[in-house]
Amino acid sequence: MTAVAVLAALAGSPGLAQAQQPSHAGSLSATNDNGLPPGWRIDGDRGARALVWRAPKSVPVGDARVEFRTGDRLLGVPKPAKDGRTFRLALDEAAPTGLTDLQVTAAGRRLDAAAEEPDRSDARGARLPAQAPANGVDPGKPGSYRTVTGSYDLAPVRLPGFATPVEMRAQVVAPKGATGSRPLALFLHGRHSTCYKPGSEDDTTIDWPCADGYKPIPSDKGYLRDQKLLASQGYVTVSISANGINAQDWAAEDAGAQARSSLVRQHLARWADWAAHRSTAPAAVRQAPKADLSGVLLVGHSRGGEGVNRAAMDSLYPPPSAEDGYRGPVRWKIRGTVLIGPTIFGQNPVADVPSVTLLPGCDGDVSDLQGEDFVDGTRGVSKGAALHSAVYVVGANHNFFNSEWTPGQAEAPAQDDFWTDPEQPDPVCSPGAATRLTATQQHKAGSTYIAAAARLFLAGDDRVLPLLDGSGKRAPSADPARVLTHAVGGRRSGGFLPDAGPKVTGARLCSAIDPSPAVACLDPETPGSSPHFAWWETEKETGRSAVDLKWSRPGTAARVTPAKPLSLHGSQKLALRVFVPPNTTGTKFDVAVTDSSNRRATLGRVEVAGLPGSANTASYWAQELRVPLTAATRAGLDLRHVKSLEVTPRSRSGRAWLMDAWGWAPGTPAVKAAALPRVDVGRTIVKEGDSGTRTYRIPVKISGHGSGQVRVYVLAPDSGRSESRLVTVRPGSHAIDVPVVVKGDTNYGEDVEHDIAVKAVHNSVVGKHRGGVTVENDDPEPVITLSPVADRVTEGETLTWRLSIDAPVTVDIWQPVRVLPVTEGTELSTKDVDPQWLKDWSGDVPDPERPLSDANLWVWLNIPIGSTSVDFVVPTVQDQVAEPTESMRVALTDRNAEPLPDRPVLTGTVLDRP
Repeated sequence: MTAVAVLAALAGSPGLAQAQQPSHAGSLSATNDNGLPPGWRIDGDRGARALVWRAPKSVPVGDARVEFRTGDRLLGVPKPAKDGRTFRLALDEAAPTGLTDLQVTAAGRRLDAAAEEPDRSDARGARLPAQAPANGVDPGKPGSYRTVTGSYDLAPVRLPGFATPVEMRAQVVAPKGATGSRPLALFLHGRHSTCYKPGSEDDTTIDWPCADGYKPIPSDKGYLRDQKLLASQGYVTVSISANGINAQDWAAEDAGAQARSSLVRQHLARWADWAAHRSTAPAAVRQAPKADLSGVLLVGHSRGGEGVNRAAMDSLYPPPSAEDGYRGPVRWKIRGTVLIGPTIFGQNPVADVPSVTLLPGCDGDVSDLQGEDFVDGTRGVSKGAALHSAVYVVGANHNFFNSEWTPGQAEAPAQDDFWTDPEQPDPVCSPGAATRLTATQQHKAGSTYIAAAARLFLAGDDRVLPLLDGSGKRAPSADPARVLTHAVGGRRSGGFLPDAGPKVTGARLCSAIDPSPAVACLDPETPGSSPHFAWWETEKETGRSAVDLKWSRPGTAARVTPAKPLSLHGSQKLALRVFVPPNTTGTKFDVAVTDSSNRRATLGRVEVAGLPGSANTASYWAQELRVPLTAATRAGLDLRHVKSLEVTPRSRSGRAWLMDAWGWAPGTPAVKAAALPRVDVGRTIVKEGDSGTRTYRIPVKISGHGSGQVRVYVLAPDSGRSESRLVTVRPGSHAIDVPVVVKGDTNYGEDVEHDIAVKAVHNSVVGKHRGGVTVENDDPEPVITLSPVADRVTEGETLTWRLSIDAPVTVDIWQPVRVLPVTEGTELSTKDVDPQWLKDWSGDVPDPERPLSDANLWVWLNIPIGSTSVDFVVPTVQDQVAEPTESMRVALTDRNAEPLPDRPVLTGTVLDRP
């Protein structure tokens, strides 16, 4: 990193650039390995120090969480400024040392680095998957009912942790003339800008309520086409507004999941009231048929997906009352959820509520497609009866499932979230690419698969199951979209699960999340990514695995042997979830099983092609491949005791990853939620004190029923590394007991967070997955002074000032110093100082000669831990020109480069050498 690069990108006052002091002066250096990348700085005054990144242009409000990282370590979630470009992370959340390899990410996508040029050799292989045969029933066809539309706007509600009340506003679309009670589908939009200025092209904000001259963005109106399709088929629908949450969720530790759940349940409670007392309902509800609250489908987009998942959880397993915004009775039954490009920051899906997750192949917001965990994360957690389906929509982006987020359709300014450089168009996802859908095509496909979920979960119509469970059928209403599906749960049995640590020969058992490329399933340098390996809270995870097959000639079998034999009895086929590199074709495998008596049968051969993908997509996604079990039955295998699975490559060379394999049978079983313990991690804030030690414990509440297992990760506050352990939890117990020892001192330092993260493993659910003990520094910030050491020198000598603090500290101290114009006499010029020094500090060159203050010198000096001072040096040069006495002025400044009013401005004088 050169000082020039730092100068070009760092933010500051108008006309001022910033540079880091060279390493010999004790600051972050542009010439060593500790330099801050372009766009970054550390600033602050009066103890409010922060790590700041400023983007070269506005970052659109989206659902993916903007995160600061150093390498694989999460530093924290920064606060966005109103300009949409500046993000600040308080240094009580990020240790101020070791800030190397700084990155800004959102869903694994780098925001602070230009996209790499696509690999054009791979891009040439991008092609649409073959069109699947049509299913016998098409849920995308409108029903026989005409529809009626209305809205309601109730008094806002207060939610815990949110200072501003949240609106209770919704759009209602219902079948006209339908008799009896009708199932209810509730929609919740995701995180988007909240307000816009009419007549502007891009003037949007994330405020709530909206300022004068601005109007609310009606994100809740974005699903009217989906609502009308469902209403025509006999369902009552409501789409609720959550702008008040979107404006405030940046500060919520769970990114607003609990608040969104509370809002959903507040609306459901009103619908339960109105079902019992129709006369009290708003007009829009009275004109609809009575809602049947025993059949509720929740549809959530992006953060709304995570919100409705939490609402389903909270309806079965009540959350801690202090954090819940709805504390009344549950008078509804959630039969299923539809999650559209969802976030799942907690990786805590509800295993016993059926779900369908739409994964947009060109998602430019939640680009890691982390919603895959709504499928993968349910395996082995509970009974396994609930179907969890993933629906991969080739060529779909994130925003266009909501018409109010779609350019040309939205009332407010809107944009395509998948952005690429016009000079380097993405071969798969740029508009106009053969694999990219138009907005209308995408929305139509989304409506169709939402309707499929409603028909399966609410109407119990198994005829639509082949559209969702990996059977390879299509709904013609979704054409021309290419849609692929896979699933777990339902009537699947057995389960060859790499997560369970089987013995693997002929291939490699790899880890989804691990910093070592030798251990990780997908090398971090691989272009593109896999939704199955989306990052969570730790740099290394236990129990998230796959089988990595790599071969250079056909015929080498990969064998997976579970710890004990499993049963495929009652299954018709073996269903494998396998993915291969994007844009590849012709990968073939033979599949065989062996029982406990060593009888072996080859079940058949499967072939798979990679999804269309680029370096910007998450296309390493598993497709469901099935082989009949008839050969095993004919060979006399005992399908109740199958001890191993073999996958033998039959193509010449290649690479593939096996996620799992299950016994499959048609149909959908009845689902009854198990009584499970629920874990919620809280946060305690304490003062460090001046002396002695105190021991605190991270607050964890275990509620619910029964016993289960969770994995607890203890996160080191200094390194971000973690240690994990498997814990058995029971309601009311203190099984998760993590002590935090706090040592008091009188040295100024940073706040420190001692955190844990928890994930469900078996027979358990996790609500708030992360929390801990925050230890607040209670010592005063040291007094910082700038004083002269050598402020009157002869040319060729060095001017020196000393930045000092009055007491030792336990953190690095950062303080900016600015070179100001002189007020009298002749100012040192750019040719009076060492040219390398000038380049290192300002990225500037001496020519044309000008006053030194015009070189935009604003330097952040660092006093490292263990030191009490650092020198600011200015090497001057000797020349042969007779000159008058020259000078320069320096001053301590605030974060905006303004001189501190209570500190002196110091002058350095340079005499001409006789």
